Amino acid sequence: MRLIQNIMVYLDGSEVSIDAVRYAVLLARFNRARLFAIYVVDTKALEGLLKAKIFVESEELEYEHDLEANGKRYLKYARDLAGEQGLEITELLERGIVNREVVKKTRDLGIDLLVIGELKEALSRRDSFYDEAEQIFRRVSCPVLVVKEGEKVEEIFEELSISSPDKIGGAD
Repeated sequence: MRLIQNIMVYLDGSEVSIDAVRYAVLLARFNRARLFAIYVVDTKALEGLLKAKIFVESEELEYEHDLEANGKRYLKYARDLAGEQGLEITELLERGIVNREVVKKTRDLGIDLLVIGELKEALSRRDSFYDEAEQIFRRVSCPVLVVKEGEKVEEIFEELSISSPDKIGGAD
């Protein structure tokens, strides 16, 4: 039995989440694991903007559609990166409170490893309370891999993209 069979990567549209996708793709390829990518349209934030009267209802719907379109674009990018490595990826576009949806999906899908981008530096306890990636990191029940050094990850990804699948893991 393989230790890692199901890998999920959390995408939020940031550059660090793209680094996480690259790393997750390589891990899935190396471990012959199933790969999932999740993007969550943050309905809690949308409700907050409506309640604060920053948006009227029609603007909220338009913004929600924009967020959904962004999610689809990022998921497509993840699919393209996986495709470069000869992998399939299951794309998950969810709606709700971000950390709750990610935690729920990791549990429902039997995820063995969650890959996320580097966490933002918390300047206060309040910052860490409101940061979705931080909340996911703390609440998810499976192991979490936090990807750092994006430039190095990109270099490795590019190097291994040129290589044959046999070169991964040291086989020549």
